[in-house]
Amino acid sequence: MIIKFNVFGKAMSVHRKEHQWHLYNESATGLRSRVYDVVIPSELEATELGRYLDDIYHEYASEKHPSVVKVG
Repeated sequence: MIIKFNVFGKAMSVHRKEHQWHLYNESATGLRSRVYDVVIPSELEATELGRYLDDIYHEYASEKHPSVVKVG
């Protein structure tokens, strides 16, 4: 399962692998890099990921990008 988000203007995705969530930065060219310094609790449901990312990255909120938005 892959879920894509716009996290305050930054493209990110969350992947479910072996009962764990993995967070990635997404580039415009399709490359992705793993974010190791953010651990998403494995018990979170997919519907809770946006709110969790909002809590973690809220300091990046701006007038142009005020929230985390699920993409696609």
